[in-house]
Amino acid sequence: MDYKKNGNDIILKQPDFDLDQTLDCGQAFRWKKIPTENVTTYEGFFLNRKLLISQDNSAITFHNTSEDDFLNIWSDYFDLNTDYSSLKHIFSQDETLNKACNFAGGIRLLKQDFWEALCSFIISQNNNIPRIKGIIDRMCSHYDCFPTAQMLANETVETLEFLRSGFRAKYIIDAAQKVASGLITENAIRNMDISQARTVLKSIKGVGPKVAECVLLYGLYRTEAFPVDVWIKRVLEKYYPCGFPEFASQYAGIAQQYLFHYIRFADEV
Repeated sequence: MDYKKNGNDIILKQPDFDLDQTLDCGQAFRWKKIPTENVTTYEGFFLNRKLLISQDNSAITFHNTSEDDFLNIWSDYFDLNTDYSSLKHIFSQDETLNKACNFAGGIRLLKQDFWEALCSFIISQNNNIPRIKGIIDRMCSHYDCFPTAQMLANETVETLEFLRSGFRAKYIIDAAQKVASGLITENAIRNMDISQARTVLKSIKGVGPKVAECVLLYGLYRTEAFPVDVWIKRVLEKYYPCGFPEFASQYAGIAQQYLFHYIRFADEV
């Protein structure tokens, strides 16, 4: 990584990293864009640790961040030690993936907390991003943090009415109870065969195939996981009727990020 300290800030020069493409693509819900002149700025949280981050062309500034926090927390969260240029070179073997990478080459996979990803993607079901963020904002305001599974395990549908999460409340509670009791653990799922991990996650009420894949990809960095929503379904039907390329299967989840952005926003599609 090419970075330097500048007072209380860390300034990073990193290829293949765009804040808008990474933080506003639907993989995490606790980041807010801050209106600023000439630079792109976001404020958000990871593990309830707050960060203000901005980008001016190729320079990315981690504001009020110690070098220890940058190296031990944020570099991992933003997946800065993965060579995305090499991944895009692999993906370039496929015409559609090559176009997708060229269109939104600054997307990086955020390595999120397992429990927060599980809870957030349960909330995301049949929902839009502004409403998802609203529910999570209300949750964090109420508990003064993103609540642990233990904090939510004794809640009821009635006590969670303030979230205005609808049918999802009972799923949040079931997930919290299974995690808090140790029936489902991050370490066990992380080390399982991915088919078994999918089955275990889907034992949680309300967790279907898409939510399970999102948790595996974003909460456990299982890059072979491949969430399929309506947009990715269109990609598969249009470009991959015979199946997704086998050469990309190990990093299918990262490829999916590029394809998701491409199918939604590229003029060619």
